[in-house]
Amino acid sequence: MAEAAPMNGGKGKYSYANNSNIQREGFNSAKNLIKDVIIQNLDVKAIIISSISNTFTIADLGCSVGPNTFFSMQNIIESIEQKYGQTEGGLEFQVFFNDQVANDFNTLFASLPVDRRYYATGVPGSFHGRLFPASSICLAYSSSSIHWLSKVPRDLVDKNSPAWNKGKIHYTGAKDEVVGAYAAQFEEDMDMFLNARGEEILKGGMIVIIMPGVPDGIVEHDVGIAFSFLESILLDMVKEGLINEDEVDSFNIPHVYPSIKQMSRIVEKNGRFSIIKTALRNYRPDPKVPTDNEVAVMHLRALAEGTFANHFRSDTVAEVFRRAIQQKSKLGHMFDSSGIEVGAQLFAILMRK
Repeated sequence: MAEAAPMNGGKGKYSYANNSNIQREGFNSAKNLIKDVIIQNLDVKAIIISSISNTFTIADLGCSVGPNTFFSMQNIIESIEQKYGQTEGGLEFQVFFNDQVANDFNTLFASLPVDRRYYATGVPGSFHGRLFPASSICLAYSSSSIHWLSKVPRDLVDKNSPAWNKGKIHYTGAKDEVVGAYAAQFEEDMDMFLNARGEEILKGGMIVIIMPGVPDGIVEHDVGIAFSFLESILLDMVKEGLINEDEVDSFNIPHVYPSIKQMSRIVEKNGRFSIIKTALRNYRPDPKVPTDNEVAVMHLRALAEGTFANHFRSDTVAEVFRRAIQQKSKLGHMFDSSGIEVGAQLFAILMRK
């Protein structure tokens, strides 16, 4: 089974650093909302007192290779400084950049802003488990990250299971049992995530979450439609005898897009955090503007190529994305015919009880 891989490293043509404008738009659309919630709800002085330190610690969970994480950290720090006030003394900031062990931390740290106002540390490891000492983090931030599951639900590749996902690589367009298996895995993963953060975050501290999301009762998201597009390419290659059918049947992308209702239920059941704000928004500056299909394909390659490479041969992966560029207009038609709004984003801020 394929496991999630980090985003494409380096600064080349297919790198995440050069193909992550969609994620940057997602942050830009939410930055004022983040600032307002921090200023209105975060008691910075109380947190600093309880931490017995003049250091405010921030963790970016799923930071990738930049540059988006740097813009996010700058905005959060400016918001905290505005709330704390400049007359209170020298508040210092420590930022922990977290991602998978295989993440390209070299590119991340080579790109650190020279004029940054924080101390930077890399923390490799899965955010589904503990990463930091108890009560050591003031604010955790995660953008375009926690919709990646810790693993593919095993029932998807069990031929004897009702959730066997034959001929598909995601739950988009799949039968209910497959959708349910993904949802169950997301609930399990989020519970682990919240338990870990519940130990690490100080009382009164926050988690800021930005991720793809869907309206209540809806399954399809535009990222899922894009995976269906790649799925159609793989199935064409099966018909042409370029890859084996079993290779597709055993490949599933561990990606989930929750609704506010689903996310709220998980948080409330876990009990470690209170919900300060949730919203389903559109990150695009003008949702009526047609999607740039080539940009969408390049973005798709930057985020998913590593996951494909964990399962398929390198020549297969290269051919999939070569065909994706060649057939980019088909992706646009799939977006249009789906009838869903492209750019739906789930925003949530949680406070440690």
